[in-house]
This record gives sequence, structure tokens and C-alpha cells, in this order.
Amino acid sequence: MNSSQITALIIIFIYMALTVAIGLFASRKKKSEKEKQNNDDFLMAGKSLGPLVLAGTLFAANTGGASTTGIATNVYQYGLSSAWYVIAAGIGFVLVSFIAPYFRRAQANTVPEIISKRYGKPSHIVTAITSIIALFMATGAQIIATASIINVVTGFDFRTAAIVSTIVVIVYTMFGGFKSVTAANLMHVLCITVGMTIAMFVMVNNKNVGGFSSLIEKAKVMQDTQGANMNLLSMTKVGATTILGYIAMYFMTFPTGQEIVQTYCSAKDGKSAKLGSVIAGLISAFYAIVPTIIGLLAYVCIDGYALGGSQKNALAQATITFAPPVLAGLVLAAIVAATMSSASGNMIGTATMFTKDIFIPYINKGVKDDKKEIFISKATMFIVGIVGLLIALGARNVISVMMGAFALRSAGPFAAFICAIFYKDVTKMAGFISIITGTVVAAIWIYVFDTPFGLNAMVPGGIIAFIVIFGVSYLERKRGIEAAPAIQFENI
Repeated sequence: MNSSQITALIIIFIYMALTVAIGLFASRKKKSEKEKQNNDDFLMAGKSLGPLVLAGTLFAANTGGASTTGIATNVYQYGLSSAWYVIAAGIGFVLVSFIAPYFRRAQANTVPEIISKRYGKPSHIVTAITSIIALFMATGAQIIATASIINVVTGFDFRTAAIVSTIVVIVYTMFGGFKSVTAANLMHVLCITVGMTIAMFVMVNNKNVGGFSSLIEKAKVMQDTQGANMNLLSMTKVGATTILGYIAMYFMTFPTGQEIVQTYCSAKDGKSAKLGSVIAGLISAFYAIVPTIIGLLAYVCIDGYALGGSQKNALAQATITFAPPVLAGLVLAAIVAATMSSASGNMIGTATMFTKDIFIPYINKGVKDDKKEIFISKATMFIVGIVGLLIALGARNVISVMMGAFALRSAGPFAAFICAIFYKDVTKMAGFISIITGTVVAAIWIYVFDTPFGLNAMVPGGIIAFIVIFGVSYLERKRGIEAAPAIQFENI
């Protein structure tokens, strides 16, 4: 390793250690405030989050490997239009803000729990299982991104880097719970947004880049190995279908993604949930261009880099090449922050669902036991980390893993969730059939048809799920079958 790599590595390790320390401090402080920490305190931060903390947690939970290293990687194929992956997330947060208060008012802690209030046990079980599988995949994606950074900085093989990353995330999450995640996320958001933005400007003004005007001129004439112009400055190259698919994906996955829903449910009231969602959306939309520009730097300004095709380490390589050592360390620490915070959110989301949707109702026969539940939650987090590591070792494309996870967990439950809140005539069987149908259609769209037209699988899966839920509800109501009992919302 050269001096720049050593400096960057030291800063990354200091940042990791600081993250763990914050988690442990937040956990101990919480325990000192109450003699006994219950499982809701551990998993839901005592439902006390205000709009700013909630916005930071939402942004950090969503801004992971796909939103940083994944975007930079995709600049090779889509140019600046790769930023739409995160811009769409910002739009999604703003759209979901209109229903965000319902999460807090539903007196529930998980997506399957909300589904079960309207549709009963079968829908509850299916939604829990698909959501947990999706979070295993999402955790794997974050480990891929973190390990890729360590691989570039240290030269450690990917496997070693992935193991180190997993250990840190498991320790940080298991010992602190959601309170530690929200506390550390404030640091993560500051480092990701402010730190990476400052670094981007410094890198662009590096003498070997020559400023934005020089970068743009070089990008205009970039050619691929076939001699064709790469069109790297295009904001539409990814295609309108893909952009609309991204927006639909986020609008559907945020209300059905446990790591996001859990944050909304942890708000102190409905107003905080709504405002926090809007703030998170604005931050996401503005942030999107930062990793995109850094990825552009790699492909345009590193000699011969684009000739190797799409590079999963584009963001890290550009940072090491064009940023001063200390700043490079801070930027890479910010990326590690993004991936770690997302992985932690996934782990806690999985633990919450397993504990509340499987362990308590079906294994512990409905008996509440905080001590036992905290143990089960921590054991689940450990298992999620290990399974995520195995997924990371077997798959290297961050965005493809995330897209598959989003589709499988959201295509079916989204229609059922929306109808559970707003459609009074929906029936239990209609909800169950729509969940199954939407999930199966999404899986076929991805794994059989290979995502035709570049259209996200949640669009066809969601459309079919809505058709099914309205159709079956209509037929059942015509036969005299009563609608599913309405969810009772708190007035907060």
C-alpha cells in the first residue's frame, strides 16, 4: 500500500471504531434512563424520533451501496442519468410522506403486522417470509459495497474485506439496537452529504482533472472500445421506462420495506413522520449528483480505466486517485457509513419482523417476554449478517441484488397495504391472493423474462396485484362475503 492508501485505511478504521463507540454509548445511555430496557426500546427507539432525526435515519437507511458505489459503477453504461436511481428515491420519499402518518398511527411495528390487521394469518406469514428474504439480500448488497471499498484501499482480497465489514456491522448493531443506529446516522448523514460534496469539488479541481469545464469537455469525446461516443453527459440515457420504473419501485418499496417502515413507526407522532419523509426526499434528490460526478471522474480522467468496462470500484478508485489522502479517507469513510447504516437498518428490520411476526405469535404462542425477545432479536441480527456475507461472496452487482430484493418484497404486499388503508370493501382472500400473485409475477419478470424493456418488476407485479385485489374483492362481495375488518388508527 502507498501512503495515500494507508492514510485512507486508518481514517476508515477510526470511523468504524467511532461508529461502534457511538452505538455502545447510546445503548448504555438508554439503559441508564430506564432500569429495564424492553424490546420496543431496543428495536423502535422508544417511538421518540423527531422529524430531523427521522429524516436522517430514512436517508441513511436508503443511501447504501447501490446509491453510492452502484451509481458510480453505472456511469459507464448510463452516464449522468445513473443519478436517477437516487433522484427517484427522493421523489419516492415525498410521495410516501402523504401516507407516512398512517404507519405511526396503525399501532404496529412491522409491515406484516399492518397487513395482518386487515387480512389475517395467511397474508401475515407470507408477507413476513418474503420481507425477511428480501432483507437478507439487501444486507448482502451493502456488504458487497463496503468490501469493495476496503479492497481498493488495502489490496485485501474481497473475501477478507467482506468478513471484516460483516463483523463490524454485526457488533455495532447487536449491542446498540435501533437507538444506536439513529444516533450514529446523524454522523453518517453529515459525512455522506457534506463530506462527499466537498470532496467532489476538490477532486474535480485536481490539476489532473482541470475543473468542471475540462471534465465536461473530456466526457463529451469519450469513446468505448468500439469507437462509439459513450454519451456520458446524458441525463436520459437510462431511458424513460427505467426512470418511471425507479420512481414506482421506491414508491412501492418504501411503504413495504421494513427498514423504512420501522423508522416511520418510530416517529413521535404522525406529523414528524410526514415532515421527516419530505426532508429525506429533498436531501436524497440533491445528493444524487455527487457519486455520479465522482464515477464520471473515474471513467473520464483515469487513463485506460474505461477500457476495462463497468468497474464496481469506480467511486473508490477515483477518490484514491484525485483526492488528498486525508480527504480520500473521509470520503471512503462516508461510503462505508452509508453501507454500514443501510446494513444495520436491514438487520434490525429483519430482527423486528422475525421477533414480532414469527417468534411471538407462532413460536412463543403470543406470550410477551422482553428478555427472551431481545435475545432472539440479537440472534436474528447475527444470522442476517452471516447470510448477508454468504450472499455478498456469491454476487458482486450491488444494484441488481437490491432491485431483486425490492421487487420480491414489495410487488405483492404494496397493493394489499394501500387497500388495507383506503379501500373499505377489500376482502381477506383478495388481499392474500394479490400478495401471492404480485410476488410471483415479479419473480417471473426478473428470473424468467430477464426484466424486459428495462422495466422494474414491481410495475407489472404491482399492476397485476391491484387488478387481482379489486377483482377478487368485487366477486366475493357479490357473493355476500363481508369486507375485511378496518384497521383502527390512533389519533396522534
